[in-house]
Amino acid sequence: MKMIKKIEQPDAKFDLYFMGYDSPKAVSHGNDFSDREGLIELTHNYGTENDPNYKVTTGNAEPHKGFGHTCISVDNIQAACKRIEDAGYKFQKKLTDGRMRHIAFALDPDGYWVEIISQNPIDKTENITTTDLATYRMNHTMIRVKDHEKSLKFYQDVFGMTLMRTSENKDAKFNLYFLGYPGSKGVSTESVNGVNPTADREGLLELTWNYGTESDANFKYHNGNDEPQGFGHICVSVDDLDAACKRFEDQGVNWKKRLTDGRMKNVAFVLDPDNYWIEVIQNEKLKNRANW
Repeated sequence: MKMIKKIEQPDAKFDLYFMGYDSPKAVSHGNDFSDREGLIELTHNYGTENDPNYKVTTGNAEPHKGFGHTCISVDNIQAACKRIEDAGYKFQKKLTDGRMRHIAFALDPDGYWVEIISQNPIDKTENITTTDLATYRMNHTMIRVKDHEKSLKFYQDVFGMTLMRTSENKDAKFNLYFLGYPGSKGVSTESVNGVNPTADREGLLELTWNYGTESDANFKYHNGNDEPQGFGHICVSVDDLDAACKRFEDQGVNWKKRLTDGRMKNVAFVLDPDNYWIEVIQNEKLKNRANW
């Protein structure tokens, strides 16, 4: 990835780094950071790097499960995983681990999981030793949800997303739902590698629902912003920020921050059914407003 934009906030003692793929082969090459799918925003609070006791919660360990992982799709998954391993990075799951031999999970320096999936049939890439980073995609972000029906309705009705793929895993008692904005590609129906028909996309949202959680009145997921902190939010850019926020207000959403709250008048935060934060910003290509 490349750093697409950096926003420094020295008064508040934190900086923001927006990372994404930006080669000429990238989906959003050259676009403003607000006019892209599939960015990762890294937030650095000053001084944490010098605190030996500081660590983030990754969302994958009890009792603070919630956020699961980010995911990149690659051209040749075997070669891509070897490249990452040769660079000295650790894996939560290698391709050869377990039953699922078509995905891997690398660990970033904070222990966050990064899923790696293939854009091509994996039986045709096993003997290829090279990988082209310019073809990589920031494919999706995964969060766990308590009630799949409520969450699917929320992201489709409130944020206008389309359910692009459902993966049922009845034996393991969980389902996966992939949502996104179809754009010119429409909704994929044919599988790329026998498992994942959306591997060539960017900026999808994966919801993981474990059977039965919706029936437990005391069950809830950790949103990453309550202590201990880790995952912060997903973000959607819109054509008209003021109009979008008025629409959200008319729909009766739960707000973490309205546009009029606080000093930052260029961002709002909506809460989803599990209290995950969804940042809403202006797409600067469609309407110059924020002047980031």
